[in-house]
Amino acid sequence: MALEIRKQDKESTQSLVRRFTQRLQRSGIINRAKKHRFFRTPKSEETKKKEALRRVQLKKEFEKAQKLAKPE
Repeated sequence: MALEIRKQDKESTQSLVRRFTQRLQRSGIINRAKKHRFFRTPKSEETKKKEALRRVQLKKEFEKAQKLAKPE
């Protein structure tokens, strides 16, 4: 959705900016952008399971490395 504002005759830059911001607020573009700013598409069940398995595997490897590094 494009928003186009043109400078009118004998209109100051400040009034042009003011008119633009008012139009922008009324159009709802800013509100829509803020709502979708941090939106992430939900992950599928398969990817969630794969990530969980990967975390478990990394945890085991980390614990094994810690045990080998400790002096007895």
